[in-house]
Amino acid sequence: MKNKNQLQPSVMIVDDSETMLLTIKEQLLDAGVSPLIICNDSQQVLDLIAENRVGVLVLYLVTPHIGGEELLKKVSNRFPEIPVIVLTALAEVDTAVRCMKAGAFDCVVKGTGMHDFLNAVRHALKLRKSAWETESLGQCIRSDRPENPEAFAHIIAQDKKMLSLFRYVEAAAPSPHPVLITGETGVGKELFATAIHTLSGRRGKMVSVNTAGLDDTMFSDTLFGHVKGAYTGSAGDRKGLIRQAAGGTLFLDEIGDLSPESQVKLLRLLQEGEYLPLGCDKHSQTDARIVTSTHRDLWKLQEEGKFREDLIYRLQTHHVHIPPLRERSADIALLTKFFVRKTYLKEKKEVPEIPEAFTNLLETYPFPGNVRELQSMIVDAMVRDGSGVLSPELIRPYVTKMKEKEKGSPFAHLKMLPTLRQASDMLIDEAMKRSGNQTVAAKLLGITQPTLSERLKKRRMMSGVKYPRVLRANPCHFGQ
Repeated sequence: MKNKNQLQPSVMIVDDSETMLLTIKEQLLDAGVSPLIICNDSQQVLDLIAENRVGVLVLYLVTPHIGGEELLKKVSNRFPEIPVIVLTALAEVDTAVRCMKAGAFDCVVKGTGMHDFLNAVRHALKLRKSAWETESLGQCIRSDRPENPEAFAHIIAQDKKMLSLFRYVEAAAPSPHPVLITGETGVGKELFATAIHTLSGRRGKMVSVNTAGLDDTMFSDTLFGHVKGAYTGSAGDRKGLIRQAAGGTLFLDEIGDLSPESQVKLLRLLQEGEYLPLGCDKHSQTDARIVTSTHRDLWKLQEEGKFREDLIYRLQTHHVHIPPLRERSADIALLTKFFVRKTYLKEKKEVPEIPEAFTNLLETYPFPGNVRELQSMIVDAMVRDGSGVLSPELIRPYVTKMKEKEKGSPFAHLKMLPTLRQASDMLIDEAMKRSGNQTVAAKLLGITQPTLSERLKKRRMMSGVKYPRVLRANPCHFGQ
């Protein structure tokens, strides 16, 4: 796998003075800007840029061998995508104008303080990262295989949907923006969060917390911490998980259950990068990257008034949806072999033969518990097996029980159980088919007509499908 720093764009500093190079390097590192490349030979600049992932070039205008303005023109011509910040010895307007015309991103007078210089570097780096992000997302769509398969070593998959997802994760991982991971229980959402952190190039650690069941006070205390005396029994300050994740990743699992108050605090954290510890009147800043996950349909929760729409948009800047196991049958045989081997190592049992009939029967099972359920089935089958061959009869009770559950189900004719949204849409379609108008359909569904109208409006926007608008229920008026 590539070095983490190779995944992050570097800031390259070019100056003929080694003393000044070290000074600038220390100041940038203190400000949290890294990785850095330093160079005191202007003749090496073009080669170094070609060999490294340079995000921003800081160039002192007076350099030996190749003059600063000449070098600026060469860099701008050969690498026009790289923003160049020029350091000048004097505040000369003519010099600044020439440099800007030659392609400089900004000009800063050397030795006049770090504030303007740091702002220029951060702004240039932010723009370069955004451009890189867009470029990477495009490349991931065109690529066939993940570039860093080691990052996905714990996710056993060969299905095309999953390989495509790996490529998207690789492209989105270095971004500082939030990632929302969705998928049913047992699909491996935390494994994907770990892969995102591994590929992000972040120096800090990944900190995880399951937010399900946390009321607002517990949510705030767990994430943001508190100061001494914040509440009865708080004898000292407590650092929240957000501080532990500084420079790294904060993974919030099952955010679909957050209270309205906690949603507001999470929204502020995402928008402003700041939070308020309990009992403190001063906001703290964070640079932790936020990754969240849920098995619930956030848009359905939003329609029910249980989740903020603006928060959903913030959370899903990058959206990773993991398909259920029943939609990627190509992975079942591979996962079965993996879990058989894993169980063998743990239970110290002989590795059994896996006949094709065993795998074929597994592929007919819908796996409501996904990969986690498959693992449990394999462990149970191996513990009960005494022949050295995994007979289909070891798992047939699971299949039979599921078929009995499906008897009489309104969705029994479907190959796969629909999602909540799909089931809701099917009921709406049936109600509209029976009634012919929204007013009667809403009564059949037990909802108000405006609620049904809003739902149909969203479906029209998403799919372009036409649905009848509100019609009068009395058929004698039709066609008049």
